[in-house]
Amino acid sequence: MAPDLTAMLERRKKLLGSAYRLFYSEPVHIVRGEGAWLYDDNGQPYLDMYNNVPHVGHCHPHVVEALTRQIATLNTHTRYLHENVLDYAERLTGKFPDELDTAMFSCTGSEANELALRIARTCTGGTGIIVTDYAYHGNTKAIYEISTEDIPEAEVPDFVVTVPTPDVYRSEQTGEQFAESVRDALALLDSRGIKPAAFIIDTIISSGGVIATPPGYLKKIAEIVRGSGALFVADEVQPGFGRTGRNFWGYEIDDFVPDIVTMGKPMGNGHPLAATVTRRELVDEFSGHAHYFNTFGGNPVSCAAGLAVLDVIEQEELQKNALDVGLYLNAGLAELATRHEAIGDVRGDGLFKAVELVVDRETLKPASELAAKIVEGLKNRRVLAGRTGVHDNTLKLRPPMVFSRENADHFLEIFDEVLAAS
Repeated sequence: MAPDLTAMLERRKKLLGSAYRLFYSEPVHIVRGEGAWLYDDNGQPYLDMYNNVPHVGHCHPHVVEALTRQIATLNTHTRYLHENVLDYAERLTGKFPDELDTAMFSCTGSEANELALRIARTCTGGTGIIVTDYAYHGNTKAIYEISTEDIPEAEVPDFVVTVPTPDVYRSEQTGEQFAESVRDALALLDSRGIKPAAFIIDTIISSGGVIATPPGYLKKIAEIVRGSGALFVADEVQPGFGRTGRNFWGYEIDDFVPDIVTMGKPMGNGHPLAATVTRRELVDEFSGHAHYFNTFGGNPVSCAAGLAVLDVIEQEELQKNALDVGLYLNAGLAELATRHEAIGDVRGDGLFKAVELVVDRETLKPASELAAKIVEGLKNRRVLAGRTGVHDNTLKLRPPMVFSRENADHFLEIFDEVLAAS
């Protein structure tokens, strides 16, 4: 490792502590970004296949200009009147069905999800939460307790019950059959004397292996949980804002409307901005018991970023681009699968893709070590990707929405080389 990187690593450990983690055995020192590319301290370009946070591209000039203009004018909290938060709330709720008409702002998806749970518990009188196994929804204490990817089983509270991730690659069950497991979860909560408050799910289940929920799954769960008096919370932090291509929100794969929708990361293109969108009557019920205030949530600068991101998505037709390039990438990955037996499954929608690697296509044994080698091999050829899933054998691909067919060709060429070498 270069002496300057070694010194930086030592300094980082001393100043930030050991809880912070880095990607790669030899970390990358990134100093600049533009579009779908990141650049290291030597000026070398890396194709970014990992970061969904810079949703409309790293350092998009329209977003940079909006941020710069607003921060040079005013930034303060939402206890003063300001047009930006109103303009943004109006445009954001305009992306939802009429019943989802109220937005409450925060800074992170963790905060948005925690507020969703507070609203659900207040409005239902319940405390029980149902989540998919190996889920991740954030890092506040309340959300850590339902993020079953991270929390040891012994620390999962009694009010949290998991249901199987609807992995149709490894199971022949239909979406509706997977959804029936929610009835068992409700029965378990009942046996513990706990009233249910909410079911919460990533509408593309990222940590479980980038599982696109099968048809009928979300709608069936909504029927079951509402029948118990609980609410359905759709976590759109990763699949939202057109990433799936066919729809603006991941939950739109089924014909239903969630009770609460949460979002974060991509909505400000990296600037801290998150939201909890729900029905006005739920907010009115909640406000009868508690007030809500977030110092930085919905501030003028953040909302300027959010408005600019919506501008770019619409003006540059990035949802259409996600569909077009996503289908193109699917075709390229399918072709690679004809030549590389390690590719067991290619799945996902739009620009949210997964490539599950297996030792054997018959047994579906996870190729976890191979996946680790491939992520490192891609990085060594200046392509950034991640891996996820219960066995860490699934490549997770979430490039910025400006990702092009030319970018896809570049990735497929490098991926082919790395697979062959690994």
